[in-house]
Amino acid sequence: MMDADEGDGAASVAPAWAVFGDLMAGLLGAFVLVLVGVLLVQVDLVASLQAEVEKRQLEERRRMALEKALAIPLASGRITVANGRIGISGNVLFPLNSDQLRPEGRQLLTSLVHPLRVYLDERGEMLMVSGFTDDTRVQEGNRRFADNLELSAQRALTVTRALVDEGMPPSRVFAAAFGAEQPVASNGDEQGRALNRRVEMAPVPRAGGATEPARRE
Repeated sequence: MMDADEGDGAASVAPAWAVFGDLMAGLLGAFVLVLVGVLLVQVDLVASLQAEVEKRQLEERRRMALEKALAIPLASGRITVANGRIGISGNVLFPLNSDQLRPEGRQLLTSLVHPLRVYLDERGEMLMVSGFTDDTRVQEGNRRFADNLELSAQRALTVTRALVDEGMPPSRVFAAAFGAEQPVASNGDEQGRALNRRVEMAPVPRAGGATEPARRE
Protein backbone atom coordinates (compact mmCIF):
# COMPACT_ATOMS: atom_id res chain seq x y z
CA MET A 1 0.00 0.00 0.00
CA MET A 2 1.40 3.40 -1.10
CA ASP A 3 1.89 5.92 1.65
CA ALA A 4 0.82 9.53 1.46
CA ASP A 5 4.29 10.82 0.54
CA GLU A 6 4.62 8.45 -2.42
CA GLY A 7 1.16 9.48 -3.69
CA ASP A 8 2.03 13.14 -3.59
CA GLY A 9 5.27 12.49 -5.57
CA ALA A 10 3.46 10.59 -8.31
CA ALA A 11 0.87 13.35 -8.55
CA SER A 12 3.55 16.02 -8.97
CA VAL A 13 5.41 14.05 -11.65
CA ALA A 14 2.35 13.53 -13.84
CA PRO A 15 1.59 17.24 -14.39
CA ALA A 16 5.25 17.89 -15.19
CA TRP A 17 5.21 15.31 -17.97
CA ALA A 18 1.92 16.72 -19.23
CA VAL A 19 3.39 20.22 -19.40
CA PHE A 20 6.50 18.88 -21.15
CA GLY A 21 4.33 17.03 -23.66
CA ASP A 22 2.31 20.17 -24.39
CA LEU A 23 5.52 22.15 -24.84
CA MET A 24 6.94 19.60 -27.28
CA ALA A 25 3.69 19.50 -29.19
CA GLY A 26 3.74 23.28 -29.45
CA LEU A 27 7.36 23.30 -30.62
CA LEU A 28 6.60 20.57 -33.16
CA GLY A 29 3.64 22.58 -34.48
CA ALA A 30 5.76 25.70 -34.77
CA PHE A 31 8.47 23.75 -36.56
CA VAL A 32 5.92 22.35 -39.01
CA LEU A 33 4.60 25.85 -39.70
CA VAL A 34 8.12 27.17 -40.29
CA LEU A 35 8.90 24.22 -42.54
CA VAL A 36 5.72 24.76 -44.56
CA GLY A 37 6.58 28.46 -44.88
CA VAL A 38 10.10 27.65 -46.09
CA LEU A 39 8.73 25.15 -48.60
CA LEU A 40 6.21 27.68 -49.92
CA VAL A 41 8.95 30.28 -50.34
CA GLN A 42 11.10 27.75 -52.18
CA VAL A 43 8.19 26.80 -54.44
CA ASP A 44 7.57 30.48 -55.25
CA LEU A 45 11.27 30.99 -55.90
CA VAL A 46 11.45 27.99 -58.22
CA ALA A 47 8.35 29.18 -60.06
CA SER A 48 9.83 32.69 -60.44
CA LEU A 49 13.12 31.31 -61.71
CA GLN A 50 11.32 29.03 -64.14
CA ALA A 51 9.21 31.94 -65.41
CA GLU A 52 12.36 34.05 -65.88
CA VAL A 53 14.09 31.22 -67.75
CA GLU A 54 11.07 30.76 -70.01
CA LYS A 55 10.92 34.53 -70.63
CA ARG A 56 14.60 34.62 -71.61
CA GLN A 57 14.15 31.56 -73.83
CA LEU A 58 11.19 33.23 -75.53
CA GLU A 59 13.16 36.44 -76.09
CA GLU A 60 16.06 34.42 -77.52
CA ARG A 61 13.74 32.55 -79.89
CA ARG A 62 12.18 35.85 -81.00
CA ARG A 63 15.63 37.36 -81.59
CA MET A 64 16.77 34.36 -83.60
CA ALA A 65 13.55 34.34 -85.63
CA LEU A 66 13.89 38.06 -86.38
CA GLU A 67 17.52 37.69 -87.41
CA LYS A 68 16.60 34.73 -89.62
CA ALA A 69 13.79 36.69 -91.28
CA LEU A 70 16.16 39.60 -91.97
CA ALA A 71 19.24 37.54 -92.82
CA ILE A 72 19.85 39.16 -96.22
CA PRO A 73 19.74 42.86 -95.19
CA LEU A 74 21.65 41.96 -92.02
CA ALA A 75 24.40 40.32 -94.06
CA SER A 76 24.66 43.48 -96.19
CA GLY A 77 25.34 45.55 -93.07
CA ARG A 78 22.57 48.01 -93.90
CA ILE A 79 20.61 47.26 -90.74
CA THR A 80 21.34 46.04 -87.22
CA VAL A 81 19.28 43.95 -84.81
CA ALA A 82 19.78 44.41 -81.06
CA ASN A 83 17.39 43.57 -78.23
CA GLY A 84 14.60 42.91 -80.71
CA ARG A 85 15.01 46.31 -82.40
CA ILE A 86 15.89 46.81 -86.05
CA GLY A 87 18.17 49.82 -86.42
CA ILE A 88 18.74 51.84 -89.60
CA SER A 89 21.14 54.76 -89.76
CA GLY A 90 19.46 58.06 -90.50
CA ASN A 91 22.17 58.80 -93.04
CA VAL A 92 21.08 55.76 -95.06
CA LEU A 93 17.47 56.89 -95.11
CA PHE A 94 17.56 60.72 -95.15
CA PRO A 95 19.76 63.69 -96.01
CA LEU A 96 20.71 65.84 -93.01
CA ASN A 97 17.76 67.78 -91.51
CA SER A 98 15.37 66.25 -94.05
CA ASP A 99 12.46 63.82 -93.98
CA GLN A 100 12.69 63.00 -97.68
CA LEU A 101 13.80 59.42 -98.28
CA ARG A 102 16.91 58.76 -100.30
CA PRO A 103 16.33 56.34 -103.20
CA GLU A 104 18.59 53.75 -101.56
CA GLY A 105 16.67 54.24 -98.29
CA ARG A 106 13.35 53.45 -99.95
CA GLN A 107 14.91 50.45 -101.64
CA LEU A 108 16.08 49.17 -98.27
CA LEU A 109 12.63 49.61 -96.73
CA THR A 110 11.07 47.78 -99.67
CA SER A 111 13.35 44.81 -99.03
CA LEU A 112 12.21 44.66 -95.40
CA VAL A 113 8.45 44.60 -95.98
CA HIS A 114 7.99 40.95 -96.96
CA PRO A 115 10.12 39.34 -94.22
CA LEU A 116 8.62 41.67 -91.61
CA ARG A 117 5.07 40.87 -92.73
CA VAL A 118 5.76 37.15 -92.42
CA TYR A 119 7.31 37.63 -88.98
CA LEU A 120 4.44 39.81 -87.72
CA ASP A 121 1.73 37.54 -89.16
CA GLU A 122 3.21 34.46 -87.50
CA ARG A 123 3.12 36.15 -84.09
CA GLY A 124 0.12 38.44 -84.38
CA GLU A 125 2.30 41.46 -83.58
CA MET A 126 2.63 45.06 -84.77
CA LEU A 127 5.62 47.11 -85.89
CA MET A 128 6.54 50.30 -84.04
CA VAL A 129 8.62 52.70 -86.16
CA SER A 130 10.56 55.14 -83.96
CA GLY A 131 12.45 58.24 -85.06
CA PHE A 132 15.51 59.61 -83.21
CA THR A 133 17.87 62.55 -83.77
CA ASP A 134 21.09 63.90 -82.28
CA ASP A 135 20.96 66.87 -79.92
CA THR A 136 22.01 69.46 -82.52
CA ARG A 137 19.33 72.12 -82.88
CA VAL A 138 17.44 72.22 -86.13
CA GLN A 139 18.99 74.90 -88.33
CA GLU A 140 17.41 78.32 -87.96
CA GLY A 141 15.30 79.27 -90.92
CA ASN A 142 14.13 75.69 -91.40
CA ARG A 143 10.41 76.27 -91.73
CA ARG A 144 9.48 72.59 -91.91
CA PHE A 145 10.55 71.50 -88.42
CA ALA A 146 10.27 73.44 -85.18
CA ASP A 147 12.66 71.15 -83.31
CA ASN A 148 14.26 67.71 -83.24
CA LEU A 149 11.11 66.08 -81.91
CA GLU A 150 9.13 67.23 -84.91
CA LEU A 151 11.92 66.15 -87.27
CA SER A 152 12.02 62.68 -85.71
CA ALA A 153 8.22 62.44 -85.91
CA GLN A 154 8.15 63.31 -89.60
CA ARG A 155 10.92 60.81 -90.35
CA ALA A 156 9.06 58.06 -88.49
CA LEU A 157 5.89 58.91 -90.42
CA THR A 158 7.79 58.91 -93.71
CA VAL A 159 9.18 55.45 -93.03
CA THR A 160 5.76 54.20 -91.90
CA ARG A 161 4.10 55.49 -95.07
CA ALA A 162 6.83 53.98 -97.23
CA LEU A 163 6.33 50.58 -95.62
CA VAL A 164 2.56 50.83 -96.17
CA ASP A 165 3.10 51.89 -99.80
CA GLU A 166 5.23 48.78 -100.31
CA GLY A 167 2.62 46.39 -98.90
CA MET A 168 2.69 46.57 -95.10
CA PRO A 169 -0.92 46.54 -93.78
CA PRO A 170 -1.66 49.91 -92.13
CA SER A 171 -3.14 48.07 -89.14
CA ARG A 172 0.22 46.44 -88.48
CA VAL A 173 2.46 49.52 -88.24
CA PHE A 174 2.52 52.80 -86.30
CA ALA A 175 4.96 55.66 -85.75
CA ALA A 176 6.57 57.10 -82.61
CA ALA A 177 8.99 60.01 -82.07
CA PHE A 178 11.68 60.54 -79.45
CA GLY A 179 13.76 63.44 -80.80
CA ALA A 180 17.14 63.59 -79.10
CA GLU A 181 16.01 61.36 -76.23
CA GLN A 182 17.47 57.86 -75.78
CA PRO A 183 20.84 58.41 -77.55
CA VAL A 184 22.91 55.30 -78.26
CA ALA A 185 26.21 57.20 -78.37
CA SER A 186 27.75 60.44 -77.17
CA ASN A 187 26.68 63.60 -78.97
CA GLY A 188 30.14 65.02 -78.29
CA ASP A 189 31.47 64.19 -81.77
CA GLU A 190 30.15 63.67 -85.28
CA GLN A 191 30.56 59.91 -85.17
CA GLY A 192 28.32 59.68 -82.11
CA ARG A 193 25.78 62.14 -83.50
CA ALA A 194 25.57 60.09 -86.71
CA LEU A 195 24.74 56.99 -84.66
CA ASN A 196 22.02 58.85 -82.78
CA ARG A 197 20.34 59.99 -86.00
CA ARG A 198 18.47 56.78 -86.68
CA VAL A 199 15.16 55.01 -87.20
CA GLU A 200 14.32 51.87 -85.25
CA MET A 201 11.61 49.31 -85.92
CA ALA A 202 10.49 46.95 -83.17
CA PRO A 203 7.85 44.20 -83.24
CA VAL A 204 5.47 44.71 -80.30
CA PRO A 205 2.34 42.86 -79.06
CA ARG A 206 -0.98 44.03 -80.42
CA ALA A 207 -2.93 46.04 -77.84
CA GLY A 208 -5.49 43.91 -76.04
CA GLY A 209 -4.85 40.94 -78.32
CA ALA A 210 -6.78 42.66 -81.10
CA THR A 211 -7.22 40.72 -84.30
CA GLU A 212 -6.91 41.84 -87.90
CA PRO A 213 -10.11 43.62 -88.96
CA ALA A 214 -12.13 41.90 -91.65
CA ARG A 215 -11.57 43.26 -95.13
CA ARG A 216 -14.49 44.37 -97.24
CA GLU A 217 -14.85 42.79 -100.62
